Amino acid sequence: MSTSARDNLIVWLRDAHAMEQQAETMLNAQYERIETYTALKERIGRHIEETKQQAILLQGCLDRLGEGSSTRKDVAGKLTAMAQGLGGLFASDEVVKGSLAGYTFEHMEIASYRILVAAADYVGDRETVSVCQPILDEEIAMAKWLEDNIGSVTQEFLRRDERDETLATAALRWPMMERASLRHSAGFVR
Repeated sequence: MSTSARDNLIVWLRDAHAMEQQAETMLNAQYERIETYTALKERIGRHIEETKQQAILLQGCLDRLGEGSSTRKDVAGKLTAMAQGLGGLFASDEVVKGSLAGYTFEHMEIASYRILVAAADYVGDRETVSVCQPILDEEIAMAKWLEDNIGSVTQEFLRRDERDETLATAALRWPMMERASLRHSAGFVR
């Protein structure tokens, strides 16, 4: 049994909506835990707002086509993102792994929006093309920002990790009370 191009477009719009729900949950978890990587936190904060707007725009496309988003897919995406976020709680190098996951996820989104633009163009849905093309541009911009900054985030993590190791070694020589003060004053959060 074949599926019409319009039906495929609707399924892919639902998938993209669920993907944006997942992205928002993942980005929020990462944003909340970043304390000292100011530029990264700021860019993630901006992308959270873009992501929220993207989900609204996709819902508008589905509503215009007389279809709704998939609650099952939205919930599954959010649950997956929550599990990924919880996994990061226990990684000492969370900021690096989060950057890796974010960069990878952005490229999945880029591919998804390229597919949506092509499918919407194929079925003659100019409105969906006009919604998805700017979203694609935002995803490309976020991936480019991560590409341009992933090296400096990694190096900053490594500098902090080495400093923390030095502080931990030095702290062994100090009484417990002074050790806690030393860790706090040095900004032990990586």
